[in-house]
Amino acid sequence: MADFTKDSLKIDSEAVTDELCRLILKQTRGIMKKGGAVVGISGGIDSSVVAALCSRALGPKKVLGVMMPEKESAGESKDLAQILADKFGFETVVETISGGLEGMGCYDRRNEAIKSVFPDFNEKADKCKITIPTNILEKETYNFFTLVVERPDGTKLSKRMPPAAYLQVVAASNFKQRLRMATLYYHAEKRNWAVAGTGNKDEHMQGFFVKYGDGGADFKPIAHLFKVQVYQLAEYLGVPEEIIGRTPTTDTYSAEVTQEEFFFGLDFYRM
Repeated sequence: MADFTKDSLKIDSEAVTDELCRLILKQTRGIMKKGGAVVGISGGIDSSVVAALCSRALGPKKVLGVMMPEKESAGESKDLAQILADKFGFETVVETISGGLEGMGCYDRRNEAIKSVFPDFNEKADKCKITIPTNILEKETYNFFTLVVERPDGTKLSKRMPPAAYLQVVAASNFKQRLRMATLYYHAEKRNWAVAGTGNKDEHMQGFFVKYGDGGADFKPIAHLFKVQVYQLAEYLGVPEEIIGRTPTTDTYSAEVTQEEFFFGLDFYRM
């Protein structure tokens, strides 16, 4: 048996792209009888590759990119998503979901849990995130969740999260992904189009998605590709360098947190 190295994950990007375009066309128009594809775009690598593939397979006029920022989203996400749309020529719409999240109690329910750990948490000024230990192969450590609060002056406070607080924060935060899924299906059903999923193999194998949220889609063109392979496709497809070079984030918490910090614990190449 040949040794498994990082080169084992190299793909023929041209051949993979051609095959995926055939599958997208077959799935949308052949099987589902849909006229196009709706993609939630965040300025991240996965959604960018899926949008680029759909544009190539169906034509840019049959692709809609939906940006769904909320009041805690990174400011650059919308800008990068628009750069992507301009590059591949598909239409975009912006759906700000803060109002819907407030109506569902997303922020209030989450902040209630945070205040059970940090009673002086100022929801108007402080930022928060959940992290786990990183570089877990290089040091002996217990794998537990930590709540990090960032003050306006840059001070960072951290405490290990009790299970009840952790579960409430996650449950409340998942409103974001579920409202985005519902928004995508509104635009898809309005046009009789299909919703394209943007999850990769790392996420699907380890359960790093929200059920009935970002896990909800009509077809998932990159679900069989590891993240490192998604990057290879991005280079081949011509995804803008600003997006390729961006550190993957969850776009879930008010403080910036990478996917490695929040879930995986390892960088994508070692994983």
